[in-house]
Amino acid sequence: MDTIASLFSFITWPVSWVIVQFHKVYGAIFGPDTGWAWGLSIVSLVVLIRICLIPLFVKQIKSTRNMQALQPKMKAIQERYKSDKQRQSEEMMKLYKETGTNPLSSCLPILAQSPFFFALYHVLSSIASGKEVGVIDGPLLASARQAHIFGAPLASKFTDSAAEVAALDASLTSVRIVTAIMIVMMSASQFFTQRQLMMKNVDLSVKTPYMQQQKMLMYIFPVIFAVMGINFPVGVLVYWLTTNVWTMGQQMYVINQNPTPGSKAQDSYLQRLLKSITQHGEVRGRRRKTIVKVIVAKSTADRNENERRFFSGLTKAGFAAQADGTVIKSDTIEAEAEGGAAARRQQPKRQSKAQRQAAAAQHTLAKDTEEDSEPAVVEAPTTSLEKKPQGPAKTAAKGESKDEEGDKPARPSRANSGGSRQGKSGQRKGQQRPKHPSSKK
Repeated sequence: MDTIASLFSFITWPVSWVIVQFHKVYGAIFGPDTGWAWGLSIVSLVVLIRICLIPLFVKQIKSTRNMQALQPKMKAIQERYKSDKQRQSEEMMKLYKETGTNPLSSCLPILAQSPFFFALYHVLSSIASGKEVGVIDGPLLASARQAHIFGAPLASKFTDSAAEVAALDASLTSVRIVTAIMIVMMSASQFFTQRQLMMKNVDLSVKTPYMQQQKMLMYIFPVIFAVMGINFPVGVLVYWLTTNVWTMGQQMYVINQNPTPGSKAQDSYLQRLLKSITQHGEVRGRRRKTIVKVIVAKSTADRNENERRFFSGLTKAGFAAQADGTVIKSDTIEAEAEGGAAARRQQPKRQSKAQRQAAAAQHTLAKDTEEDSEPAVVEAPTTSLEKKPQGPAKTAAKGESKDEEGDKPARPSRANSGGSRQGKSGQRKGQQRPKHPSSKK
Protein backbone atom coordinates (compact mmCIF):
# COMPACT_ATOMS: atom_id res chain seq x y z
CA MET A 1 0.00 0.00 0.00
CA ASP A 2 2.88 2.38 0.77
CA THR A 3 4.35 1.71 -2.69
CA ILE A 4 1.05 2.53 -4.40
CA ALA A 5 0.61 5.64 -2.26
CA SER A 6 4.05 6.89 -3.25
CA LEU A 7 2.91 6.91 -6.90
CA PHE A 8 0.44 9.67 -6.00
CA SER A 9 2.93 11.76 -4.05
CA PHE A 10 2.43 14.56 -6.61
CA ILE A 11 -1.00 15.26 -5.10
CA THR A 12 0.16 14.98 -1.49
CA TRP A 13 0.87 18.68 -1.16
CA PRO A 14 -2.65 19.85 -2.28
CA VAL A 15 -4.33 17.29 0.01
CA SER A 16 -2.22 18.25 3.02
CA TRP A 17 -2.84 21.96 2.32
CA VAL A 18 -6.65 21.47 2.25
CA ILE A 19 -6.52 19.51 5.52
CA VAL A 20 -4.47 22.22 7.20
CA GLN A 21 -6.90 24.96 6.10
CA PHE A 22 -9.87 23.10 7.54
CA HIS A 23 -7.82 22.35 10.68
CA LYS A 24 -7.36 26.06 11.29
CA VAL A 25 -11.14 26.54 11.29
CA TYR A 26 -12.01 23.56 13.50
CA GLY A 27 -8.96 24.10 15.73
CA ALA A 28 -10.30 27.49 16.70
CA ILE A 29 -13.52 25.78 17.87
CA PHE A 30 -12.43 22.44 19.39
CA GLY A 31 -8.74 23.07 20.02
CA PRO A 32 -5.79 22.49 17.62
CA ASP A 33 -4.61 19.20 19.15
CA THR A 34 -7.97 17.45 19.47
CA GLY A 35 -9.19 14.54 17.41
CA TRP A 36 -12.34 16.51 16.53
CA ALA A 37 -10.33 19.21 14.77
CA TRP A 38 -8.29 16.75 12.69
CA GLY A 39 -11.14 14.27 12.16
CA LEU A 40 -13.56 16.96 10.95
CA SER A 41 -10.82 18.28 8.66
CA ILE A 42 -10.69 14.87 6.97
CA VAL A 43 -14.52 14.75 6.75
CA SER A 44 -14.54 18.21 5.18
CA LEU A 45 -11.92 17.06 2.67
CA VAL A 46 -14.26 14.22 1.65
CA VAL A 47 -17.24 16.55 1.29
CA LEU A 48 -15.23 18.97 -0.85
CA ILE A 49 -13.99 16.17 -3.12
CA ARG A 50 -17.47 14.66 -3.50
CA ILE A 51 -19.01 18.03 -4.37
CA CYS A 52 -16.43 18.40 -7.12
CA LEU A 53 -17.29 14.87 -8.34
CA ILE A 54 -21.06 15.44 -8.62
CA PRO A 55 -20.94 15.80 -12.45
CA LEU A 56 -19.10 12.47 -12.65
CA PHE A 57 -21.65 10.91 -10.34
CA VAL A 58 -24.52 12.07 -12.59
CA LYS A 59 -22.67 10.63 -15.56
CA GLN A 60 -22.21 7.39 -13.66
CA ILE A 61 -25.98 7.14 -13.02
CA LYS A 62 -26.78 7.73 -16.70
CA SER A 63 -24.17 5.20 -17.81
CA THR A 64 -25.51 2.59 -15.41
CA ARG A 65 -29.04 3.06 -16.75
CA ASN A 66 -27.85 2.88 -20.36
CA MET A 67 -25.97 -0.32 -19.61
CA GLN A 68 -29.11 -1.83 -18.09
CA ALA A 69 -31.16 -0.87 -21.14
CA LEU A 70 -28.56 -2.29 -23.54
CA GLN A 71 -28.28 -5.68 -21.85
CA PRO A 72 -30.85 -7.43 -24.08
CA LYS A 73 -29.13 -6.13 -27.25
CA MET A 74 -25.71 -7.08 -25.91
CA LYS A 75 -26.92 -10.57 -25.13
CA ALA A 76 -28.33 -10.91 -28.66
CA ILE A 77 -24.96 -9.86 -30.14
CA GLN A 78 -23.15 -12.40 -27.98
CA GLU A 79 -25.49 -15.17 -29.11
CA ARG A 80 -25.24 -14.17 -32.77
CA TYR A 81 -21.44 -13.91 -32.90
CA LYS A 82 -20.49 -16.37 -30.18
CA SER A 83 -18.02 -18.13 -32.51
CA ASP A 84 -16.40 -14.88 -33.73
CA LYS A 85 -14.97 -12.90 -30.78
CA GLN A 86 -13.52 -10.17 -32.98
CA ARG A 87 -16.83 -9.49 -34.72
CA GLN A 88 -18.54 -9.61 -31.34
CA SER A 89 -16.24 -6.89 -29.98
CA GLU A 90 -16.76 -4.76 -33.08
CA GLU A 91 -20.53 -4.98 -32.78
CA MET A 92 -20.33 -4.14 -29.08
CA MET A 93 -18.25 -1.03 -29.75
CA LYS A 94 -20.66 -0.05 -32.53
CA LEU A 95 -23.59 -0.38 -30.13
CA TYR A 96 -21.82 1.76 -27.52
CA LYS A 97 -21.05 4.42 -30.12
CA GLU A 98 -24.64 4.54 -31.46
CA THR A 99 -26.16 4.89 -28.00
CA GLY A 100 -23.45 7.16 -26.59
CA THR A 101 -22.68 4.75 -23.74
CA ASN A 102 -19.30 4.36 -22.09
CA PRO A 103 -18.91 1.20 -19.96
CA LEU A 104 -16.15 2.88 -17.93
CA SER A 105 -18.39 5.78 -16.91
CA SER A 106 -19.78 3.78 -13.99
CA CYS A 107 -16.26 3.62 -12.52
CA LEU A 108 -15.41 7.30 -12.98
CA PRO A 109 -16.19 8.48 -9.41
CA ILE A 110 -14.08 5.71 -7.89
CA LEU A 111 -11.22 6.31 -10.30
CA ALA A 112 -11.37 10.06 -9.68
CA GLN A 113 -11.23 9.55 -5.90
CA SER A 114 -8.28 7.16 -6.01
CA PRO A 115 -5.53 9.82 -6.18
CA PHE A 116 -6.98 11.68 -3.17
CA PHE A 117 -7.43 8.45 -1.26
CA PHE A 118 -3.85 7.30 -1.74
CA ALA A 119 -2.52 10.82 -1.11
CA LEU A 120 -4.37 10.92 2.23
CA TYR A 121 -3.03 7.45 3.05
CA HIS A 122 0.49 8.70 2.32
CA VAL A 123 -0.04 11.77 4.55
CA LEU A 124 -1.31 9.71 7.50
CA SER A 125 1.46 7.12 7.12
CA SER A 126 4.03 9.90 7.20
CA ILE A 127 2.39 11.30 10.37
CA ALA A 128 2.58 7.85 11.98
CA SER A 129 6.27 7.64 11.08
CA GLY A 130 6.94 11.17 12.35
CA LYS A 131 7.89 12.50 8.92
CA GLU A 132 6.95 15.92 7.60
CA VAL A 133 4.75 15.71 4.51
CA GLY A 134 3.41 18.47 2.28
CA VAL A 135 2.62 21.57 4.35
CA ILE A 136 2.41 19.59 7.59
CA ASP A 137 5.65 20.64 9.26
CA GLY A 138 6.98 20.18 12.80
CA PRO A 139 4.27 21.83 14.98
CA LEU A 140 1.43 20.53 12.85
CA LEU A 141 3.00 17.07 12.76
CA ALA A 142 3.20 16.95 16.55
CA SER A 143 -0.39 18.15 16.83
CA ALA A 144 -1.60 15.49 14.38
CA ARG A 145 0.25 12.71 16.28
CA GLN A 146 -1.46 13.75 19.53
CA ALA A 147 -4.97 13.76 17.97
CA HIS A 148 -7.13 10.81 19.04
CA ILE A 149 -10.60 9.73 17.95
CA PHE A 150 -12.31 7.86 20.79
CA GLY A 151 -8.88 6.92 22.15
CA ALA A 152 -7.37 5.82 18.81
CA PRO A 153 -4.69 7.97 17.10
CA LEU A 154 -5.41 9.08 13.53
CA ALA A 155 -2.31 7.29 12.21
CA SER A 156 -2.82 3.97 14.07
CA LYS A 157 -3.97 0.73 12.35
CA PHE A 158 -5.65 -2.49 13.44
CA THR A 159 -2.51 -4.48 12.63
CA ASP A 160 -0.14 -2.23 14.61
CA SER A 161 1.82 -3.81 17.42
CA ALA A 162 1.56 -2.72 21.03
CA ALA A 163 4.90 -0.88 20.76
CA GLU A 164 3.78 1.11 17.71
CA VAL A 165 0.53 2.06 19.40
CA ALA A 166 2.33 2.99 22.59
CA ALA A 167 4.59 5.32 20.60
CA LEU A 168 1.43 7.21 19.62
CA ASP A 169 0.36 7.43 23.28
CA ALA A 170 -2.55 4.98 23.05
CA SER A 171 -3.50 1.43 24.06
CA LEU A 172 -3.75 -1.49 21.64
CA THR A 173 -7.21 -2.46 22.93
CA SER A 174 -8.66 0.97 22.23
CA VAL A 175 -7.15 1.07 18.76
CA ARG A 176 -8.51 -2.35 17.79
CA ILE A 177 -11.99 -1.70 19.16
CA VAL A 178 -12.29 1.64 17.36
CA THR A 179 -10.85 0.33 14.09
CA ALA A 180 -13.03 -2.82 14.20
CA ILE A 181 -16.20 -0.75 14.68
CA MET A 182 -15.23 1.59 11.87
CA ILE A 183 -14.43 -1.32 9.52
CA VAL A 184 -17.83 -2.90 10.22
CA MET A 185 -19.60 0.42 9.63
CA MET A 186 -17.63 1.00 6.42
CA SER A 187 -18.49 -2.47 5.05
CA ALA A 188 -22.15 -2.18 6.11
CA SER A 189 -22.56 1.20 4.44
CA GLN A 190 -21.04 -0.19 1.25
CA PHE A 191 -23.43 -3.15 1.33
CA PHE A 192 -26.58 -1.06 1.93
CA THR A 193 -25.56 1.41 -0.78
CA GLN A 194 -25.26 -1.38 -3.36
CA ARG A 195 -28.40 -3.12 -2.09
CA GLN A 196 -30.40 0.10 -2.35
CA LEU A 197 -29.34 0.38 -5.98
CA MET A 198 -30.22 -3.24 -6.82
CA MET A 199 -33.52 -3.54 -4.98
CA LYS A 200 -35.09 -0.16 -5.75
CA ASN A 201 -33.48 1.39 -8.81
CA VAL A 202 -33.25 -1.53 -11.24
CA ASP A 203 -35.83 -2.49 -13.86
CA LEU A 204 -36.93 -5.88 -12.54
CA SER A 205 -38.78 -6.72 -15.77
CA VAL A 206 -35.45 -7.22 -17.57
CA LYS A 207 -33.40 -10.17 -16.39
CA THR A 208 -29.84 -9.90 -17.66
CA PRO A 209 -26.38 -11.15 -16.66
CA TYR A 210 -25.55 -7.55 -15.68
CA MET A 211 -28.01 -7.77 -12.81
CA GLN A 212 -26.47 -10.99 -11.57
CA GLN A 213 -23.03 -9.38 -11.76
CA GLN A 214 -24.17 -6.40 -9.71
CA LYS A 215 -25.78 -8.73 -7.19
CA MET A 216 -22.49 -10.57 -6.73
CA LEU A 217 -20.62 -7.30 -6.28
CA MET A 218 -23.11 -6.34 -3.59
CA TYR A 219 -21.68 -9.14 -1.43
CA ILE A 220 -18.08 -9.09 -2.66
CA PHE A 221 -17.30 -5.38 -2.14
CA PRO A 222 -18.03 -5.35 1.62
CA VAL A 223 -15.75 -8.35 2.12
CA ILE A 224 -12.97 -6.66 0.15
CA PHE A 225 -13.28 -3.47 2.20
CA ALA A 226 -13.30 -5.45 5.44
CA VAL A 227 -10.07 -7.26 4.51
CA MET A 228 -8.36 -4.09 3.31
CA GLY A 229 -9.67 -2.06 6.24
CA ILE A 230 -7.41 -3.74 8.80
CA ASN A 231 -4.42 -2.13 7.02
CA PHE A 232 -5.97 1.36 6.87
CA PRO A 233 -5.05 4.06 9.43
CA VAL A 234 -7.94 5.45 11.49
CA GLY A 235 -7.86 8.67 9.47
CA VAL A 236 -8.29 6.71 6.20
CA LEU A 237 -11.18 4.76 7.76
CA VAL A 238 -12.79 8.11 8.63
CA TYR A 239 -12.27 9.20 5.03
CA TRP A 240 -13.75 6.02 3.51
CA LEU A 241 -16.66 5.80 5.97
CA THR A 242 -17.58 9.41 5.19
CA THR A 243 -17.37 8.65 1.47
CA ASN A 244 -19.73 5.67 1.79
CA VAL A 245 -22.26 7.62 3.84
CA TRP A 246 -22.16 10.47 1.34
CA THR A 247 -22.63 8.05 -1.57
CA MET A 248 -25.56 6.36 0.16
CA GLY A 249 -27.32 9.67 0.82
CA GLN A 250 -26.59 11.02 -2.65
CA GLN A 251 -27.86 7.84 -4.26
CA MET A 252 -30.99 7.86 -2.11
CA TYR A 253 -31.77 11.40 -3.28
CA VAL A 254 -31.25 10.48 -6.95
CA ILE A 255 -33.41 7.36 -6.64
CA ASN A 256 -36.26 9.32 -5.02
CA GLN A 257 -36.15 12.22 -7.46
CA ASN A 258 -35.14 10.57 -10.75
CA PRO A 259 -35.70 6.80 -10.53
CA THR A 260 -34.93 4.25 -13.21
CA PRO A 261 -37.95 3.48 -15.46
CA GLY A 262 -39.61 0.21 -14.54
CA SER A 263 -38.11 0.05 -11.05
CA LYS A 264 -39.84 -0.02 -7.67
CA ALA A 265 -38.51 3.47 -7.02
CA GLN A 266 -40.32 4.75 -10.13
CA ASP A 267 -43.58 3.17 -8.97
CA SER A 268 -43.27 4.87 -5.58
CA TYR A 269 -42.38 8.19 -7.20
CA LEU A 270 -45.33 8.12 -9.62
CA GLN A 271 -47.73 7.22 -6.82
CA ARG A 272 -46.48 10.21 -4.80
CA LEU A 273 -46.83 12.39 -7.90
CA LEU A 274 -50.39 11.14 -8.49
CA LYS A 275 -51.31 11.93 -4.88
CA SER A 276 -49.87 15.45 -5.21
CA ILE A 277 -51.80 16.08 -8.45
CA THR A 278 -55.04 14.84 -6.87
CA GLN A 279 -54.61 17.14 -3.87
CA HIS A 280 -53.46 20.31 -5.66
CA GLY A 281 -54.95 19.84 -9.14
CA GLU A 282 -51.64 20.57 -10.89
CA VAL A 283 -48.09 19.31 -11.41
CA ARG A 284 -45.80 21.20 -9.04
CA GLY A 285 -42.12 21.55 -9.86
CA ARG A 286 -40.12 21.69 -13.08
CA ARG A 287 -38.60 18.24 -12.60
CA ARG A 288 -42.02 16.65 -12.15
CA LYS A 289 -43.33 18.36 -15.27
CA THR A 290 -40.35 17.04 -17.20
CA ILE A 291 -41.04 13.49 -16.06
CA VAL A 292 -44.74 13.73 -17.01
CA LYS A 293 -43.74 15.23 -20.36
CA VAL A 294 -41.39 12.32 -21.10
CA ILE A 295 -44.07 9.76 -20.22
CA VAL A 296 -46.71 11.51 -22.37
CA ALA A 297 -44.31 11.49 -25.33
CA LYS A 298 -44.11 7.71 -25.18
CA SER A 299 -46.60 5.52 -27.02
CA THR A 300 -48.90 3.25 -25.06
CA ALA A 301 -46.86 0.20 -26.07
CA ASP A 302 -43.58 1.80 -24.92
CA ARG A 303 -44.83 2.69 -21.44
CA ASN A 304 -44.01 0.29 -18.64
CA GLU A 305 -46.46 -1.03 -16.08
CA ASN A 306 -45.72 1.78 -13.59
CA GLU A 307 -46.41 4.48 -16.18
CA ARG A 308 -49.64 2.84 -17.37
CA ARG A 309 -50.83 2.58 -13.77
CA PHE A 310 -50.05 6.28 -13.29
CA PHE A 311 -52.12 7.32 -16.32
CA SER A 312 -54.97 5.08 -15.24
CA GLY A 313 -54.97 6.80 -11.85
CA LEU A 314 -55.03 10.22 -13.54
CA THR A 315 -58.05 9.21 -15.62
CA LYS A 316 -59.95 7.93 -12.61
CA ALA A 317 -59.21 11.18 -10.79
CA GLY A 318 -60.60 13.16 -13.75
CA PHE A 319 -57.30 14.58 -15.06
CA ALA A 320 -55.70 14.47 -18.49
CA ALA A 321 -51.92 14.83 -18.96
CA GLN A 322 -50.73 17.31 -21.59
CA ALA A 323 -47.69 17.26 -23.89
CA ASP A 324 -46.02 20.09 -21.94
CA GLY A 325 -46.06 18.09 -18.68
CA THR A 326 -49.09 19.80 -17.14
CA VAL A 327 -52.51 18.32 -16.39
CA ILE A 328 -56.02 19.65 -16.94
CA LYS A 329 -59.31 18.82 -15.28
CA SER A 330 -61.36 16.86 -17.79
CA ASP A 331 -65.13 17.04 -17.14
CA THR A 332 -65.76 14.59 -19.95
CA ILE A 333 -63.43 12.02 -18.49
CA GLU A 334 -64.90 12.57 -15.06
CA ALA A 335 -68.47 12.23 -16.36
CA GLU A 336 -67.58 9.06 -18.26
CA ALA A 337 -65.96 7.63 -15.19
CA GLU A 338 -69.00 8.42 -13.05
CA GLY A 339 -71.38 7.12 -15.73
CA GLY A 340 -69.43 3.92 -16.02
CA ALA A 341 -69.51 3.46 -12.26
CA ALA A 342 -73.28 4.09 -12.20
CA ALA A 343 -73.81 1.63 -15.05
CA ARG A 344 -71.87 -0.97 -13.16
CA ARG A 345 -73.95 -0.33 -10.06
CA GLN A 346 -77.28 -0.53 -11.99
CA GLN A 347 -76.41 -3.63 -13.98
CA PRO A 348 -79.12 -6.31 -13.43
CA LYS A 349 -78.36 -9.59 -11.87
CA ARG A 350 -77.49 -12.50 -14.07
CA GLN A 351 -80.55 -14.65 -14.99
CA SER A 352 -80.69 -18.41 -15.21
CA LYS A 353 -81.42 -20.27 -18.43
CA ALA A 354 -85.01 -21.08 -17.37
CA GLN A 355 -85.65 -17.41 -16.56
CA ARG A 356 -84.30 -16.29 -19.95
CA GLN A 357 -86.49 -18.85 -21.77
CA ALA A 358 -89.62 -17.76 -19.84
CA ALA A 359 -88.91 -14.11 -20.66
CA ALA A 360 -88.46 -14.97 -24.37
CA ALA A 361 -91.77 -16.90 -24.40
CA GLN A 362 -93.62 -13.99 -22.83
CA HIS A 363 -92.14 -11.63 -25.39
CA THR A 364 -93.22 -13.88 -28.28
CA LEU A 365 -96.77 -14.24 -26.88
CA ALA A 366 -97.11 -10.48 -26.52
CA LYS A 367 -95.97 -9.98 -30.10
CA ASP A 368 -98.50 -12.52 -31.47
CA THR A 369 -101.30 -10.89 -29.48
CA GLU A 370 -100.42 -7.53 -30.94
CA GLU A 371 -100.48 -8.91 -34.49
CA ASP A 372 -103.88 -10.64 -33.97
CA SER A 373 -105.39 -7.41 -32.73
CA GLU A 374 -104.73 -5.68 -36.08
CA PRO A 375 -107.85 -5.40 -38.42
CA ALA A 376 -108.07 -7.85 -41.33
CA VAL A 377 -107.89 -6.46 -44.83
CA VAL A 378 -110.27 -8.13 -47.40
CA GLU A 379 -109.38 -7.75 -51.03
CA ALA A 380 -111.48 -8.64 -54.07
CA PRO A 381 -110.49 -11.87 -55.87
CA THR A 382 -108.44 -11.37 -59.03
CA THR A 383 -108.53 -14.96 -60.24
CA SER A 384 -110.81 -17.96 -60.20
CA LEU A 385 -108.03 -20.49 -59.82
CA GLU A 386 -108.73 -21.04 -56.19
CA LYS A 387 -109.92 -24.01 -54.20
CA LYS A 388 -113.69 -24.10 -53.85
CA PRO A 389 -115.15 -24.26 -50.41
CA GLN A 390 -116.82 -27.49 -49.38
CA GLY A 391 -120.57 -27.01 -48.85
CA PRO A 392 -124.08 -27.09 -50.39
CA ALA A 393 -123.08 -24.96 -53.34
CA LYS A 394 -120.48 -27.50 -54.35
CA THR A 395 -122.93 -30.41 -54.07
CA ALA A 396 -125.51 -28.64 -56.23
CA ALA A 397 -123.01 -27.85 -58.89
CA LYS A 398 -121.84 -31.44 -59.01
CA GLY A 399 -125.43 -32.73 -59.30
CA GLU A 400 -126.29 -30.46 -62.21
CA SER A 401 -123.19 -31.37 -64.10
CA LYS A 402 -123.76 -35.04 -63.59
CA ASP A 403 -127.33 -34.85 -64.96
CA GLU A 404 -126.16 -33.11 -68.08
CA GLU A 405 -123.05 -35.14 -68.96
CA GLY A 406 -123.68 -38.40 -67.23
CA ASP A 407 -121.03 -39.94 -64.99
CA LYS A 408 -118.35 -37.45 -66.00
CA PRO A 409 -117.94 -34.86 -63.30
CA ALA A 410 -118.19 -31.28 -64.35
CA ARG A 411 -115.42 -28.69 -63.85
CA PRO A 412 -116.43 -25.85 -61.58
CA SER A 413 -117.58 -22.67 -63.23
CA ARG A 414 -116.02 -19.25 -62.89
CA ALA A 415 -118.99 -17.91 -61.03
CA ASN A 416 -118.84 -20.61 -58.42
CA SER A 417 -115.12 -20.17 -58.21
CA GLY A 418 -115.50 -16.48 -57.66
CA GLY A 419 -118.17 -17.03 -55.07
CA SER A 420 -116.08 -19.51 -53.18
CA ARG A 421 -113.15 -17.12 -53.27
CA GLN A 422 -115.31 -14.36 -51.87
CA GLY A 423 -116.63 -16.61 -49.13
CA LYS A 424 -113.13 -17.77 -48.25
CA SER A 425 -111.92 -14.25 -48.06
CA GLY A 426 -114.40 -13.55 -45.36
CA GLN A 427 -112.83 -16.23 -43.18
CA ARG A 428 -109.11 -15.70 -43.91
CA LYS A 429 -107.09 -12.61 -43.26
CA GLY A 430 -105.45 -10.89 -46.17
CA GLN A 431 -104.97 -11.98 -49.80
CA GLN A 432 -104.36 -15.69 -50.45
CA ARG A 433 -102.04 -17.17 -53.04
CA PRO A 434 -104.05 -18.70 -56.01
CA LYS A 435 -103.81 -22.43 -56.76
CA HIS A 436 -102.69 -23.90 -60.07
CA PRO A 437 -105.55 -24.98 -62.43
CA SER A 438 -104.29 -28.56 -62.48
CA SER A 439 -104.85 -28.91 -58.77
CA LYS A 440 -107.71 -31.29 -57.91
CA LYS A 441 -108.46 -29.72 -54.62
